[in-house]
Formats: sequence, C-alpha cells, structure tokens
Amino acid sequence: MQNSYLEQKDMHFLDLKKNLENREYKKLKSNLAKYNPVDIKDFIEELNPVDAVLTFRLLTKDDAIEVFSYLENEEQMQLLQAFTDTELDNIINELNIDDMVDMIEEMPASIVKKILARTDPSKRKVINDFLQYPEYSAGSLMTIEYIELKKHLTVEQALNKIKLTGLNKETVYTCYVTNESKKLIGFVSLRDIVLSEPDVLIGNLIHEKVIYVNTHDDQEHVAEVFRKYGFMVLPVVDNEGRMTGIITVDDILDVIEQETTEDFQKMAAMAPDEEDYMDSSVWYLSKRRINWLLILMISSAFTSGIIGHYNYLLVYYSALYNFSPMIMGAGGNSGNQSSTTVIRGLATGEIEIQDWYKVMFKELRIAIIVGIILAIVNFAKNIIYDKLDVIYALIISISLIATICFAKMVGGTLPIIAKKLKIDPAIMAGPMISTLVDSVSLLIYFNVIKVFLPV
Repeated sequence: MQNSYLEQKDMHFLDLKKNLENREYKKLKSNLAKYNPVDIKDFIEELNPVDAVLTFRLLTKDDAIEVFSYLENEEQMQLLQAFTDTELDNIINELNIDDMVDMIEEMPASIVKKILARTDPSKRKVINDFLQYPEYSAGSLMTIEYIELKKHLTVEQALNKIKLTGLNKETVYTCYVTNESKKLIGFVSLRDIVLSEPDVLIGNLIHEKVIYVNTHDDQEHVAEVFRKYGFMVLPVVDNEGRMTGIITVDDILDVIEQETTEDFQKMAAMAPDEEDYMDSSVWYLSKRRINWLLILMISSAFTSGIIGHYNYLLVYYSALYNFSPMIMGAGGNSGNQSSTTVIRGLATGEIEIQDWYKVMFKELRIAIIVGIILAIVNFAKNIIYDKLDVIYALIISISLIATICFAKMVGGTLPIIAKKLKIDPAIMAGPMISTLVDSVSLLIYFNVIKVFLPV
C-alpha cells in the first residue's frame, strides 16, 4: 500500500537531514526546492539554530520569503539576528505588510528598531498605521495588498492593471471597486472580468451588495462573518466607509484556531495562553492555572459548609450519605452538557441572547425526560442491588430529577447571561458549572430528606 503524503514527507526529512549532516549543500538545495514552503518551515523548525540559518540561506528568494512568513516568532528572531544587512533588506522589502506587522508585534524593541531603520519610509508609515489598531481587531489582521479598480475602467484596462500589479497582491480573484474618495462601492470577480468583452465597463460588472467589516471590529466577529458567508476574502473599511485593506481566509483560520484554543482553556478553568505547551516552563504553566484553581477551591468550601450544616441528617440516615456523590456527579455532568451545547451555539451564531427563554424551556424539557429516565433506573438499582427501603430509593430518585433540572437550566442560561454581560461564555463551563451545581445539589438532597423523613 502506498504511503500517505505525510509519511513520505517524514521519510524525506530524514534524507534532508543526512544531506545536512554530510555537508551535501548542493544536493540539499536541490532537494529543498521540491518541497512546499510550509513543509520547509516544518523542517527548519526541527533544526538547531546554526543548521536552521544555513538551510534557510539555501532557499530560493521566493521560497525564503514565504517560509519566513510561516515560521514561529522564535525561529524568525533567530534568523533575523543571524542575517547580514543584505539578507535583512531582502526580507524587509519582499515581506507582505500584514506579515511584517505580525512579526514586529512579537519582536524585542532592539530588533524592531533594526528592522524599521532599514524599512522604506513609505512602508514604515503604513506599518506604524497598522500598529495603532487595537490588538485582535480587523485592522491588525488586514493587508493592503489587494486589487483596487474604478468604475470607468474597461475590462481590458482592468486586466492590464491586474497583470501589472497582481504579482505582489494577496489575491487577484476578487477586485474591489472604489470611488474617487476611496469609498468602497462594490466588487468584481476575476471570472466576470475574464469572461466579459474588452470594452465592457467595470461599472457594469459591479456587485454592490458587498459584505465588509470595520477596522475596529473584533477578530471574533470577523471570523463569524467568514463562517457565515463562506468567504475567501473580506474587505475592511474605516468609519467613513473608505477601503483600507482585506483579510484573507488563511489569516482568519489562525484566528479561529486561537479563539478555539482560548475557549477550551477557559472551559477547563485555565487562563488563556498563546504559548506552545512544549515551549512553556512548568512554573509558567503553573502560574496560568493556579488562579482559577484557588477560586474553585474556595468556592467548593460552600459545599463543605452545606455538609457541615446538615450533618445531623447524616447521623440519623447514614445510608443516604453514600449516594450524595452520585447526585452531585449527575448534576455536574448534566450542567456541562447543556453549557457546552449553548456555548457552541453562541459561538456559531445559532443561538442569540434573545433566545434565552427558548433555551430555558428546551433545557427544562430535556432535563425532565433525562431526569425521569435516570431516576427510574436508579430507583430499580436502589431496591434490587442496594437493598434500600422504598422511601430511601424515592428520596434519591426525586433528588436526582430536581438536581438535573436545576443543572440543565443553569448550564443553559449562564453562558447566555455571560454573553449579555460581554463576558466570554466559555468561562461558564466545566469546573464553574460543576462547583455551583455541587453545592445546590446537596441543598436539594438534604431538603428532600427533611421533607420525607422525620428528624
């Protein structure tokens, strides 16, 4: 059976390493040219700093620029420190503006100063403009490398302009039409241009129903627009509606990965962290986790307080104590199911804040169905296997239904409340829900005992 591409790539990487070890530089240069820049980036990141610089210098100019833009910040910094002035100039002059901005934002001040000192004044001004946009905004993500056309141009003139300037643009498949004030008035696809007669005006091909984002829109909103409309590229305008740049789908994929990772970390009660796990020290990771663990530990003290307050019930009915962990666990699991579903719905736009009452009603019905089924199974287990009295089995089953109803209502509504308060809904998940439900489930359980049994 033929090996997959990834398996073949790993085997070829061994050959590249042998070329490097044996100092077969001509062979290494020839073999590197056969690879996609993304794969070359993976190979370079596996090397020590000296070999990484040596390998990078063997790349063609075009590959070198693309590989550099894909490298992680740490590898970029190592290369920049090793570059000659000529190599640094080549990178600075050829790197796209958005990639330059991304790099500069993460570099130490000494390296930034060195880069900007060798940057063309006009390009430096654009970079400084980009750096003024809020972090995680559309303006910080966009690039100015796009095709801009006017309504009065003919198809022939437009094609000539695309041929003349398109090589340095991020994309040529969608061209944006602006007026004399640079206000966005629509777009034209390359397909429409190519299939039209040479003398047809661009103004006759414009799609005026253009979707765009503002420079100050949050990157999460931008990602939602891409997801909703399935775009490959999205225009960015300022507050006056002037065209300022575009965001491409490859940039937004990085944002989606970043936002998803951040949500997972919050749902696991960890502070959001952009550092790679393997590159982070144990002390650093401990600092990122300890705050939430302290909060949750202190919060769980309420559970201990509830147990202490109702301790007299456990003295009278010690057999019932053994089932409190089961009720707490079922409540926590039920709440987590609901919160995870609702958080995802909020993230994808499937659920809106104004849908809160629909979510509550739906989760209540789900809770009743699930609770009754679990209660019936639990009742049978208590009678047959645990040999409990009917009244004890009934108390446990009723508590189970009530706890699951509460947990699902809380799990379904807390993320919506968080969204309303402009807090990340992912915080209202996992440990947070479990800690709250644990306390309330004990209150429910002990009060059901008081209702059914004499004290």
